[in-house]
Amino acid sequence: MIKKDIQLKSIVIVLVGDSTVANYAAENELRGWGQIMPEFFHDNIVIKNFAKSGRSSKSFIKEGLWDKAIETKPDYVMIQFGHNDCPDKGERTTDPNSDYQKYLLKYIKDCRKSGDQPILVTPVERRNFDDRGKVNQTLFQYSLAMKKVGKRENVPVIDLHYKSVELYELSGENGYSYMNPTSQTDRTHFTKDGARTITKMVVTEVNRKVPSLKRYLKKNKSK
Repeated sequence: MIKKDIQLKSIVIVLVGDSTVANYAAENELRGWGQIMPEFFHDNIVIKNFAKSGRSSKSFIKEGLWDKAIETKPDYVMIQFGHNDCPDKGERTTDPNSDYQKYLLKYIKDCRKSGDQPILVTPVERRNFDDRGKVNQTLFQYSLAMKKVGKRENVPVIDLHYKSVELYELSGENGYSYMNPTSQTDRTHFTKDGARTITKMVVTEVNRKVPSLKRYLKKNKSK
C-alpha cells in the first residue's frame, strides 16, 4: 500500500546530463539510465529527462538547455556530466580542476535559488579494460572533482563512477556483454537491460543518500 503522503503529494525530478542518461526513441536499441528511472518510482512521481547526447557541463548551459530544465520548477535535480567534458571534445571540454567545478557550482546555486534539491551523480565509466582486467578509468578525475564539489557544498553525491567500475571489474570483460549495443565497439552506451542495471545502482544509492526521496521509491525495486 502506498503511504498517504505519497498519495497526496506529487513531486518532479529533473535529470540533466549526456547520452548515458538521455531518452531514446522506442525503435532505438540504446537506452540511457534516466529513461529507465520511472520504473523505480511510484506513478505520481514525474521524471523529466532533459539529458541530451553529446553535451558537457559547459555546453548544456551554453546552449540554453539548463535554463529550459530549471524553468520546469522541479523538486529535485539529478546532474551527471563528464563524458563530453574530456580533453578530446573540443569546445565542450572542461578542466576537472577548474571550470568543470565552476559549472557544477552554477547548477547547484541555480537549484538552490529556485528552491530545488540538487543531487550530483558521478559519470558512469566506459567499459574499456587494460591487460590486467582493470577498467581504464578515463572519467576518474571528473568523478573526483564532482565529489569534492559535493562535499564542499553539502550536496548528496551518487557515486555512479565507483559503482560502475566495481561492477565491470567483478563481472570481467565478458560479463557485461548484455550491456553492449549491436556495435561491440561501443563501450559507452547501453542496451535496455544494460541501462536498467545502471539505473538500479543509481536508485540503490538514492535510497541511501537522499532520505527525502526514499518513501517515493517502489520497495521491491530499491534494494
